[in-house]
Amino acid sequence: MGILTLLHQITHAMCRGIASLISSLNKLVQKSQEAKEQAYCPYSKFRVGAAVLTSDGTVFTGCNVENASYPLGLCAERTAISKAVSEGYISFKVIAIASDLEDCFISPCGACRQFMREFGSQWDVYMSKSDGSYKLMTVEELLPCSFGPDDLRKGKNPVGNSKL
Repeated sequence: MGILTLLHQITHAMCRGIASLISSLNKLVQKSQEAKEQAYCPYSKFRVGAAVLTSDGTVFTGCNVENASYPLGLCAERTAISKAVSEGYISFKVIAIASDLEDCFISPCGACRQFMREFGSQWDVYMSKSDGSYKLMTVEELLPCSFGPDDLRKGKNPVGNSKL
């Protein structure tokens, strides 16, 4: 086998791999868009959906669920992650988020960023527009200098009281 043939085969395999990855990400964004259809948002009318991909390839979806007592509502991201955790999953690769926004990408709120951080800082967050286009950031980029489980294991004291 000549070097050019080998390079062609490697390039072809890489292109197939990239195409497969893009297809998988598009499907995850699509699942987040489908999840927003189930949103319970009678007050804000702002539908949000999320789809989280676990480390073994399982997908869990969630939507926002509002409450007349506003602080008790749940965001789509926390719903999807909680569903996964309740089924025994705590390792995530990607989360995709969707809304009806047309002119900008939906971004997770601060509470959701911290909730995602509980499960690592180096996983991907795909923030989409209603047309399916998306922007990629990591949890770390969304929540720099964050506090997480490792900080508790190091004995850090966020309160500053040395007696704790």
